[in-house]
Amino acid sequence: MDPRLAEMRAAWDAKGSLRALYADYYRRIRRDLAAGPTLEVGAGFGNMKHFDPAVVSIDMLAAPGLDAMADAQHLPFAAGCFANIVMVDVLHHVERPLDFFREAARVLRPGGRIALLEPAITPLSWAFYHYLHPEPVDRSVDPMATAAPDPDRDAFDANQAVPTLLFGPHAARFRAAFPELAVVSHARLSLFAYPLSGGYRRWSLIPRPLVGPVLAFEDALLPILGRAMAFRMLVVLERR
Repeated sequence: MDPRLAEMRAAWDAKGSLRALYADYYRRIRRDLAAGPTLEVGAGFGNMKHFDPAVVSIDMLAAPGLDAMADAQHLPFAAGCFANIVMVDVLHHVERPLDFFREAARVLRPGGRIALLEPAITPLSWAFYHYLHPEPVDRSVDPMATAAPDPDRDAFDANQAVPTLLFGPHAARFRAAFPELAVVSHARLSLFAYPLSGGYRRWSLIPRPLVGPVLAFEDALLPILGRAMAFRMLVVLERR
């Protein structure tokens, strides 16, 4: 296993607050999925299998719990074979997002769904991600740009701004490029619990028993504060 994945797995095993937080994320994701087989792309050490053992899990890097190694931009599956594709913190690592969406549209059956959980770059979260997170946030890029693949690119290279750009300022361009992929929901999540959890870092400022109450409190505030300070976004698309 890649040492970075091993470090993430150690944090997952050690932090009950992290597992509780992601259990909530996967609960929300599963609520929006269509009936039928689900593919998790960029699954790491197979997180979603903890909550749905039937999921097919793939990643570019080898790890226990995966069903196969594969690139999100070249999915090794037949057309129309999945009802859902799930990506959790993966899209902002994909070198050519448009190639992924073309592949996703190909392997999804009509009515199938793509669920994307990603960083949300808001006025408050930007400072957190920019100064306290190791991955860059570059809002000046064109998320629809195409370029030749970089053979030296690392699987963990990223730009956390890409999902916010694709489904925010560049949403009309995305719809024009992929008319068969309709956005059916775009929710902002995570006001307090996610940053307090420390993510996959070793520290946490929220104990496991408080995660549920804090998430419930967040849900009440998200309609008011989500645009200004949400740390996460859940986008669901449907194959028309």
